[in-house]
Amino acid sequence: MRVVRTVADVRAALDGRDDVGLVPTMGAYHTGHEALFHTARVESDFVVASLFVNPAQFGDEADLAAYPRDEARDAAIAEAAGVDLLFAPSLEEMYPAGFQTWVEVEDAARGLEGDARPGHFRGVATVCLKLFAIVRPQRAYFGQKDAQQVAVIRRMVRDLELDLAIRVVPTVRDADGLALSSRNARLSPAERKRALALPRALAAAVGAADPVAAAHAGLNGLHPDYVELLDLDGATVLAAAARVGPVRLIDNVLLKGSLQ
Repeated sequence: MRVVRTVADVRAALDGRDDVGLVPTMGAYHTGHEALFHTARVESDFVVASLFVNPAQFGDEADLAAYPRDEARDAAIAEAAGVDLLFAPSLEEMYPAGFQTWVEVEDAARGLEGDARPGHFRGVATVCLKLFAIVRPQRAYFGQKDAQQVAVIRRMVRDLELDLAIRVVPTVRDADGLALSSRNARLSPAERKRALALPRALAAAVGAADPVAAAHAGLNGLHPDYVELLDLDGATVLAAAARVGPVRLIDNVLLKGSLQ
């Protein structure tokens, strides 16, 4: 695996390749990221992963500062999972002096995370569009855990006539059911035990006549930012977010249809 840091080096490495899969990431890799890498490896001749902690999608400076960073560890995991090229740019490479162009996706970015984190999806859409323009992949891979992000990116891809497929990989969970997240390491043992109420409440809501009410009933004292239904191209997802200690957890379950 090669590690490159500039747009020019990415384009040189990809010159002449026409079956490229891209996995956009912010690092702090776990088994969920490995699932994305493995899926891209199976489906693509050449796999690129980006490693960039994107400040534009953080509204909380403390959250940005606390986000874990260990490039050497991440690079070893990516290489073992079959990634061919790791693009790890600097902030200045992605947002050079004078940068002033931003992507706003309207309806898809409203509600849920869009309301809870103003400006978040503007940062996500902008950095993803930049990565798509730099790498020019045939497919890009995202996790189901970030279901609204998938909706935002798919809308952008359609509206801007981008010639790539957005692939969604099912959420990977720890043995206790908690959806894997880079932020889970900040939970104390007691907080982690409380956090399990979120995936359990969502799981219990599957098949309920009123899944939103059923999920609320199972939250066991957690006070959610939201518990809402989300439509993703005809698929229905029950999504929720709640804060446990220093960590804001998001999760969802598929109620109807397919995300592929």
